[in-house]
Amino acid sequence: MGNMMRGVSASDQVNTDPDSSQKGLEDDMLVVLQDYPSCEISEPIYRMGEKLRLVTQEAYWWRVRSVQTGKENYIPNSHVAKVYHGWLFEGVERQKAEELLCLPGNRVGSFLVRESSRERGLYSLSVKHRIVKHYRIFRLDNSWYYISPRLTFQCLEDMINHYSDFADGLCCVLTTPCLSGTTPPSDVTPVAPSVVMRRNFDWRKVDRRQLVSTALESDNTVSYGVRNSIAAYLSFSGSQHSAQMGAERRKKKSKSVYALPESGLANTDYDDDF
Repeated sequence: MGNMMRGVSASDQVNTDPDSSQKGLEDDMLVVLQDYPSCEISEPIYRMGEKLRLVTQEAYWWRVRSVQTGKENYIPNSHVAKVYHGWLFEGVERQKAEELLCLPGNRVGSFLVRESSRERGLYSLSVKHRIVKHYRIFRLDNSWYYISPRLTFQCLEDMINHYSDFADGLCCVLTTPCLSGTTPPSDVTPVAPSVVMRRNFDWRKVDRRQLVSTALESDNTVSYGVRNSIAAYLSFSGSQHSAQMGAERRKKKSKSVYALPESGLANTDYDDDF
């Protein structure tokens, strides 16, 4: 991929792990460039912008694992692009870069570096701003990179780090790699909130002894505040009921005082002015 990173090259490292080749494949990140299969054919298995892990790489069909769902399937290699360091997209054209940067989850400053599909070692920087801006990355004879001739960098990583701190002529500071906001769902199954069931009760049938019990009694079905409220209501309604009963008793009493016995009605004179 050119002089991208400083340090020991892969050819200089001694491979002591027999599974390293498989691990290398597992570490390869892919991004879907277009829905597969097409919506005109059936419901897509993978959609544009989805992140995949490369499981096995064959001539045309690659076995991949979805980062989001964990499901494995095959996809044509023409429908995906390899992604290195999170921001270096292999073989992505200008128009496709714009489509990817315009997907939900990307914000102002989201970016990607795309390597030309026609010639290895030629790169461009695409940045999302009001529109997607593109910058050609040039390379000197000594393999250093630059966008502006006054600033040269030994590797692409140094260039990205610099423009992540300073715009220095770009449309804006680089913020996050393209599609970095797409994260897999948590493996932890969400737990439904616990529901506390209360025993149904008719407050009209509440034992008054419960209303005057202390709040420290944990087995009381009525809270302290509710008990006070109900007690106040019962006291008020009880006083009204007592007053009503008293009025009825007084009414009955007055009737018994002024009622004349049926047996003496014919023989008793009734004075209206009494």
